[in-house]
Amino acid sequence: MPTLHWILLYICQSIIFKWIISWGGARWLEGLKSAVFLGWMTWDWNAEQIRFYILIIWILYSIWFVVGLFFPSLRL
Repeated sequence: MPTLHWILLYICQSIIFKWIISWGGARWLEGLKSAVFLGWMTWDWNAEQIRFYILIIWILYSIWFVVGLFFPSLRL
């Protein structure tokens, strides 16, 4: 995957994460929608739990992004 695609993918995913955490996306995702978009284990989570889950995922995804920038062979 070329570096530009890697960066654009990270930017798009970060916008989605930002929407969920800060712009009301967690409230919109509560209930069955969260199971569809985030996985079956999240169907009964409230907005705060969804925000925390996405924050942890965003941190891990950011680490993976930086590693992928320096070691392109590790991109999956």
